[in-house]
Amino acid sequence: MSTPDQQLTKKLAEMKSYLERKIKEQEGEVNSLKTYLEVVDSLLAERSFRPVEIPAGTQPSQPRPSKPTTTPTDSVPVLTVDGVRIAGMSADKTNVHIVPEPGVNLDSNSAPLRSFLLGKVLDPMQAKDKEAASTGALSPDNIISYSLEQDGDRLKAIHIQNYGDDRRLLELKNAIRWTLRRMYENATAKK
Repeated sequence: MSTPDQQLTKKLAEMKSYLERKIKEQEGEVNSLKTYLEVVDSLLAERSFRPVEIPAGTQPSQPRPSKPTTTPTDSVPVLTVDGVRIAGMSADKTNVHIVPEPGVNLDSNSAPLRSFLLGKVLDPMQAKDKEAASTGALSPDNIISYSLEQDGDRLKAIHIQNYGDDRRLLELKNAIRWTLRRMYENATAKK
């Protein structure tokens, strides 16, 4: 039989473990919020301080006609602030697919993709889903996952499965737009 002092020590150790776990969860949430705030700040700065101008001789591309499907698909172009179409992004109820435009070479090893989109957006979402699955709050079949299609260092496509709810879809769309714009800017700066 344990003494009251031992029982108190055990309770304090349990409380410490609980508090450390909660702090770690909150820090993860704060880091995600800071990342999203950076994206919003960047998009606001682009819209507030740089007028959208279409370079002479460049016609904005027309939206591609949508093919009839059995499930509703939300398809949007990803444009630079200058109106140049750099990719197409389509989403259905569970998946998002991003395909760069032909002739647009985006480096699949670039920091905006690896450090930001994967490292600060998708990987934390996946970790959060895995945690929810471990507690039974989410089915393991519904954990967000992603894959990249590459041709050497050239990005051919990004596929995201099980993105979750509409709030998460909006976060992903904003993060993807920001990432692809930065990748395009980096690619055109090297030329």
